[in-house]
Amino acid sequence: MDTLDVIPLRSFLAIASCGGFHRAAAALHLSQSAVSQHVRRLEQVVGAPLVERNGRLMMFTPRGEILLSEARRILDVHDEVLRTVRVPHETDTLVLGSTEHGAEQMLPEIIASLRHAAPGTEVRLRLDRTARVTEALEAGRLDLAVILEIGTASPLQPKLRLGWFASPEWTAPSDGPVPLVQFDPPCVMRPAVLELMAASGRPFHTVVEVGDLAGGQSAARSGLGAILLPVVDRGLEGLRPVLGLPEPPPVRMRVRGRDGVPARIVRVVQHAVDTAFS
Repeated sequence: MDTLDVIPLRSFLAIASCGGFHRAAAALHLSQSAVSQHVRRLEQVVGAPLVERNGRLMMFTPRGEILLSEARRILDVHDEVLRTVRVPHETDTLVLGSTEHGAEQMLPEIIASLRHAAPGTEVRLRLDRTARVTEALEAGRLDLAVILEIGTASPLQPKLRLGWFASPEWTAPSDGPVPLVQFDPPCVMRPAVLELMAASGRPFHTVVEVGDLAGGQSAARSGLGAILLPVVDRGLEGLRPVLGLPEPPPVRMRVRGRDGVPARIVRVVQHAVDTAFS
């Protein structure tokens, strides 16, 4: 009987969270060929393509979008059951949850730092939106969480900022509401967008709601509207900065640990995050 293995599913989610195969491979500390093989294994089980190319851009097929949603649910249940029934042994496991935003920059630094600071420890990754990562940490399903905090800057993360982005062909209307691409709830970005637009008095309308970073970037690249995203200095492939929209607030990435996780480990991960954006 065909089965959906959790390792390929983790790679598949990383592709969505990081915005492509190359970035997912770097975040997971795998080769790009390994990530591609994981997707092929899933496609063999499903019996249909899950991703497709549109020029230089990678997009999920309708069946791939369905699998993304189900994969998150499968991995949530899998990890929770494993943490409940697994007999502790000498090789410990750290379950790290991270926001999708900036994952490609942070995760290689984090994994390398943890392997040096805690050799022999297995690091298991969960990439999702900040609200869900926070919920999983508070429910005890994560050991560590890297979350996005809006409204507070970090002098140690000068390259990280919020910005408005759209396709190169898109222009903001001179009058009338601004079309926006927004993340559906729960999401820390959505309240920030609503507060910005309300404070500026600029009318807007939501043209599409998306459930993950890859969907948001794809919608913006398609010219549907502008989207507010955290970025580093190098920008985003296939998107350009949009001028003339309300100035975004500062932002930072903060690391939290559940009760019982050594403070030293939390500091190691925070230092790795700061290094990634310094």
